[in-house]
Amino acid sequence: MKRNFFFALLSLLIFIESFSGISEGKKKVIIVWQPSHQTDTGKDFSEAATCSAIVEAAMKTKPKFKEYKVWSLGKEEYHHADSGSNTKISHTTAMIDGKISGYTYELQESNKLHPKVFIAIHNNGGTKRNAVWGYIHYGDQYEPDNRELAGRLAKAISAATNLEDRGVWLDSTTGRNDYRCPTTGKLSFYSLDENINTAPYRVLMEIGDNAVSRELLVSDEGRKKIGEAIKKELAVWIKEKTID
Repeated sequence: MKRNFFFALLSLLIFIESFSGISEGKKKVIIVWQPSHQTDTGKDFSEAATCSAIVEAAMKTKPKFKEYKVWSLGKEEYHHADSGSNTKISHTTAMIDGKISGYTYELQESNKLHPKVFIAIHNNGGTKRNAVWGYIHYGDQYEPDNRELAGRLAKAISAATNLEDRGVWLDSTTGRNDYRCPTTGKLSFYSLDENINTAPYRVLMEIGDNAVSRELLVSDEGRKKIGEAIKKELAVWIKEKTID
């Protein structure tokens, strides 16, 4: 009798713990990471490999959220799946040979997940600056929140490395290529446009320069440091904002 009671109690405790875990999991914030898929960014340098490693390091760092990586690299059913610019119509919204772009695929996958936070990770090039930049979208209601998040991530990355903190910039100030936000008409980053990306909190981090910061960006230790710094600061920001 006692033995049966013990097993019954044990089963009940296991059930309660499992149920609590499921309930807790449902409350976790959904985060989407979008590493660069560009492989044509400098001699003997793959921005895709570097940014993916940073994202993987961030995702492994506690605390754990519901985290997903959207990435088109190697998917031949999309055009510009491993190259292209986030600010060029022909690389984002254009249909080529009946195919959508790698960027379009990534944003479609992200929107299906209904994330609260979207973080794009890129490396800069040709700047001659060993630095980190945060970028946000101009003109939507979450601009102030995104400015705060991007600024804090840039500061955290700078503190963990030797990268200069260059602060936060609006995507409308880059003057790059020809993609424009349909709402404002200003030059924009496709992946940060609120008409494309349904996540309320959206930032893009340009981390290091593929020439000046090469030693940091290609090292396992450097990538790990950057990823961990991003995740730890993001977790603090989420807690302070009481995002659910």
